[in-house]
Amino acid sequence: MSVLDRWKTTLAELNEIVSANPSLRGFLFGYVSEYKLRKLWFSDDRTSQVRKYDNHLRAKKGDISFVFDGEEMNVESKSLQTSSIRTTNGTCVGRFQCDASDRRPVTLPNGEEVATTCLVVGEFDLLAVCLFEFVNDWVFAFAKNADLPRTSSTKYTPAQRQYLLRGTMEITWPLRLPFREEPFSLLEELAREKKQYRA
Repeated sequence: MSVLDRWKTTLAELNEIVSANPSLRGFLFGYVSEYKLRKLWFSDDRTSQVRKYDNHLRAKKGDISFVFDGEEMNVESKSLQTSSIRTTNGTCVGRFQCDASDRRPVTLPNGEEVATTCLVVGEFDLLAVCLFEFVNDWVFAFAKNADLPRTSSTKYTPAQRQYLLRGTMEITWPLRLPFREEPFSLLEELAREKKQYRA
């Protein structure tokens, strides 16, 4: 039995409900985007042990986890803010939120503890940004965590800022570095880095 059958709701009614509630639309879109990301990019024999962490498990960042080349990888999935999208000289420009849902204490790589909504450098491996609102299709952009811009907030010291990611980031279509249209070249780099770190 489908969810619609169980709820005794038609597809037209669900469409009306979603259209009338922007927060629900955004919530559903995020989960659909994450599902599409997993199916399109991380469901073949290059990855194994693919799983999703519980959203409330604060110690594990990343929406999708899997093993690639013998190394565990964590991917954080984000989507464009529809209201931020504009076109300039044929280039689509938009923003996306890249932060935690709530303020929590984090330990920085230098051992310092700080309360923040910022994500931490190294807290996940790969960022995937859904570009559906740019191209009306399930296209994603990928970047390594270490290559993402740091916060400029003066709430943090310069030493802290080098370890904290910017909460709102800009992205374009066509893509500009550090973003790429596919994840596997980045995953290969990450796997090499993890092996070298342990050597």
